[in-house]
Amino acid sequence: MSEIHEDNNRTGLEIAVIGMAGRFPGAKDIHEFWNNLKNGVEAISFFTDGELVEAGIDPGLVKNRHYVKAKGVLEGIEYFDASFFDYSTWEAEVMDPQFRVLHECCWEALEDAGYAGGVFAGAVGLYVGSIYNSYWLERISTGIDAHSQQIRVGSFNDRDFISTRLAYKLDLKGPAVTVQTACSTSLVSIHLGCQALLSGECDIVLAGGVSILLPGKNGYLYEDGMVRSSDGHCRAFDEKANGTNGGDGVGIVVLKTLENALRAGDCIHAIIRGSAINNDGVRKVGYTAPSVEGEAEVIEAALQVAEVDAESIGYVETHGTGTALGDPVEIEGLKRAFNSQQTGFCAIGSVKTNVGHLDATAGAAGFIKTVLVLKHRLIPPSLNFETSNPKIDFENSPFYVVTEPREWKKGPFPRRAGVSSFGIGGTNVHVIVEEGLGLRRSDGQMIERPQLILLSARTETALDRMTENLVNYLKENHGLKLADAAYTLQVGRKTFKHRRYFVCTGIEEAVEMLSASNGPCFCAEDNRHPVVFMFPGQGSQYVNMGRELYETEPLFREEMDRCFESLTSIMECDIKEIIYPYDLSVSSVSSVAKNIKQTEIAQPLLFAIEYALAKMLMKWGIRPYAMMGHSIGEYTAACLSGVFCLEEALELVVLRGKLMQKMPSGSMLSMNIPEDELRHVLAANEEISLAAVNGPQLCVVSGAHQAVDAFEKELKEKGYTGSRLHTSHAFHSNMMEPILAEFKQGVGRIRLREPEMPYISNISGTWITLEDAVDPGYWARQLRQTVRFGKGLEEVLKTDNAVFVEVGPGRALSTLVNKHPGKNPGHRVVNLLRHPQENIPDDRYFLDRIGWLWTFGISIDWEAFHQDRERRRLPLPTTPLRVNVTGNTVNR
Repeated sequence: MSEIHEDNNRTGLEIAVIGMAGRFPGAKDIHEFWNNLKNGVEAISFFTDGELVEAGIDPGLVKNRHYVKAKGVLEGIEYFDASFFDYSTWEAEVMDPQFRVLHECCWEALEDAGYAGGVFAGAVGLYVGSIYNSYWLERISTGIDAHSQQIRVGSFNDRDFISTRLAYKLDLKGPAVTVQTACSTSLVSIHLGCQALLSGECDIVLAGGVSILLPGKNGYLYEDGMVRSSDGHCRAFDEKANGTNGGDGVGIVVLKTLENALRAGDCIHAIIRGSAINNDGVRKVGYTAPSVEGEAEVIEAALQVAEVDAESIGYVETHGTGTALGDPVEIEGLKRAFNSQQTGFCAIGSVKTNVGHLDATAGAAGFIKTVLVLKHRLIPPSLNFETSNPKIDFENSPFYVVTEPREWKKGPFPRRAGVSSFGIGGTNVHVIVEEGLGLRRSDGQMIERPQLILLSARTETALDRMTENLVNYLKENHGLKLADAAYTLQVGRKTFKHRRYFVCTGIEEAVEMLSASNGPCFCAEDNRHPVVFMFPGQGSQYVNMGRELYETEPLFREEMDRCFESLTSIMECDIKEIIYPYDLSVSSVSSVAKNIKQTEIAQPLLFAIEYALAKMLMKWGIRPYAMMGHSIGEYTAACLSGVFCLEEALELVVLRGKLMQKMPSGSMLSMNIPEDELRHVLAANEEISLAAVNGPQLCVVSGAHQAVDAFEKELKEKGYTGSRLHTSHAFHSNMMEPILAEFKQGVGRIRLREPEMPYISNISGTWITLEDAVDPGYWARQLRQTVRFGKGLEEVLKTDNAVFVEVGPGRALSTLVNKHPGKNPGHRVVNLLRHPQENIPDDRYFLDRIGWLWTFGISIDWEAFHQDRERRRLPLPTTPLRVNVTGNTVNR
C-alpha cells in the first residue's frame, strides 16, 4: 500500500470541474448521457445493408461477411447554428463537422459553468483535439482549385486550427493548444489544462475533444487480434471480449483552480486531486501494444501528485477496450499501482461498453462519466460482462466489475475515483477525481427576497424554448435557491437581442410565473442608449420611501448611512428615525409623516435618497450621459457632477431647507395652461409668481395662501384646470427673496468646482455652464427663479434613444417626460421607487424597474449588483442552439 499519509488537508493543487457539455451516441447532452449510463443502455446502432449503401458505403464492402455494420452514432451532425457564431453559409458548409459541434459544446460548457459570452474578464485557455476526417476532406476538396481558396478551406478543417479558430470565435485569450495523442487525446487535454491553471497561464480552461468520422452510418472490417470486435459489442474484461467498436462524440469540461472556484461561488461538480502523463517507450511487444509498466507508473504518479492512498479510491473508469491483450495488461498495471493486499474494494467500469470507442473523445467521455458517478453517488453497470477474462485474477485484486447500478455509499474517505486513458503509441494519462461540493439547497429558514430572472436569446422562438427549459429545470431540482439561479443568469450568460424578465420570490412562484405565460418579449436593437438621470423635487417624499431597499441593498444602505451620519451632526436630530421610523404602527407613521412634509426635513431626505440611489446605479455600471433635477433635485445632479462634495452638498440643502422653513407658509398650484397665456394673466398680479414651467402646457404658480386661492378661482372661471401641490411654502416665488442674500453667503463659504458630468440648469433650461456652476449667486437665484424643467426636457429629448430614469420617489418627472410632445417612440422612461399609494414592496418594485432597463438595452454590471451577497453559480439550462436551423445536404 502507498506510504502517503491520508488526511483531509488540501494540497493547494486541486482543480475544480465547474462546467461540462457533451454529445454522445444516443445522448444529445450530459443529462441524457447519464440517464443512458445509469439505465445500462448500449447506444450502438446496427444498420441494414440499404442504410449503409445510401450513406455511401461501397456495396461490395457491405456484403463482406467480416464487415460489422455497427457504430455509436452521433445524431444531428448535419446541423449547425452558423448565425449564432457569425459564420456565413459557405463557411458553415465547408467546415469540418467536428469544428462545428465543438463550437456548440464549448459554448454550452461555458454557459454550464456560468462564464459564457465574454462575461469573464480573465484568461480562458483551450486544450482540445480531434481526429483526421479523410472522408469529409475528400468531399469538400472536390472542385476547389485556387490556392487561396484551398488555404481558406484548410483553416476550417485542418486539425492544426481547431483550437485557434475556437479561441477566435469565443474570444478566449489564454493558451489555445491542439492536442494529438490518439485515443488519450481528450484526457491529456484535461491534464494539460490542469497544468496551465496551476502554472498561472490562464484562469479558466476548456478541455476535451471531438471525434466524428464520416459518413455517420458506417461499419468496419473485423480482423482477428485487432481492436475492433467481431459483432459490434464491447465486452470489457469478459472472457468473450475480442475488441470494441467505433463511435462519434464530443466532450468538454470547464476547469478552474479549486481556490478560485470556491471564492467565485462556482458550482463544483467534482475536484481533480491530481493527474499524470507518461509514455511507454519501448517496454512493450509493439508500437500499438499497451505496457504494464507504463500504465502502472502513470497511475502511481497520479496518486502521488494527489497525495491520496490507493485504498481511498472506490472506482476506476478504465480505458477498457475489451481486447484480449489490453484488458489483462490494464488490470495488471492497476494492481501494481495500487499495491494493496485488500481485495474487492474498488469498482471498475468502461464507458466503451455503452457508446463504443470514441477515439479522441474517449478520455473525456470516461472523465465526464466519472464526474457524474461522483455527483450522483451511483456507479452504473459496465455492460456485456458475464464471466471474467481467465487471464485476469479479480478475486485476488482490489477490483471488481460493476454489473448492476450500485449506490456509492459514504465511507471513511471522500468518494474518489481514477480515470485512465491510454493512446496508441503509448501516451498514457491518469486522473484522480474526488466528489465535489454539490449544489447549495434552500433550508427553508431564511426569508426569501424577490429575485430578477433574466432570459435572452437570438430569436423569440429560442427565448420561448429557453423559458420552458428553465421551468423544467426548476421543477426537477427541488430546494435550489432562486437567488443562485438569478445570479447565474445575470452574470453567466451573454445577453442577446430578444429578452424577457420576471420578478418572483422563491422557486414555487418562479415556476408558476414562467409556466403561466412566456411573458412579453422585448427586443433590444442595440446597447447605445444614453441614460438621463432625473431627480425629483419636494412633494414626492413620503415616510418609508425605499425602506426595503435600505434593508436589502448593501450599496444603497452604505450611501444612505453616510448621509444620515452627516445630517444627524448638522441638524442635531436623528433624521433616520423620520424616514425609517422604528415604530411602524399607523399612529406613529402618521405622526412622522407630518415632520417629513416640513421643508427643512424634506429637502435633506430627498437629496439623500436620490444621491444614494444614483451612486448605487453608477456602481452597477448604469452611468448617466446627462442629468437634470427639479428644484432641490438639481443639487443632487451638481453633487454627482462634482460641483460640491457630499458633505458640502448636505450642508447646503440643510441651510436651504432651514431658511425656507423660516419664511411664511404659502401654496403652489399646478395649472394646465401655456406659459404665454399664464404670463398674460399674471401681468397684473404681483402676488403670484411663476414657479415652474414643466411642459408646453403645464405651469406651476406660487404665492401666499389667499392670493393662490383667489388666482385659482380666477383661472377656473376662465376654463383652466389645476391642482394644489403638497408643499408647505411658496417655493420659487417672491416670498423667498428675504433669504437670498443669506443663502448666497452660505454658498460662498464652499469651494465650488467645475462640473465633470453635464446636467441641465433649472434657471436656463439648458446645459449648466462653468460660470453658473461656480457662482454662489446662481444657487441663490436657483432658489427663487422659475424652474425651466420643460425647456430642459426639450433639450435632452433631442438625444436619440435616451432612457430617462427618475432617480427618487414617485413618478412625477416620468409623467412630465411621457406628456412632453418632444418624446418619441425611441425614448424610454422608468421610475425606480414606487408611489406611496402603490401597495408593493420597494425591492420588488425596484427590481422590476431594473428589469425594464435591461430590456431597453442598458448594460448592467451584475457582479457589482451582487457585491457583498453570497451567491453561487448553478448549472442551468444553456441557451438553445439550432432553433429554426436546417442542415446542409452536403454534410449528410
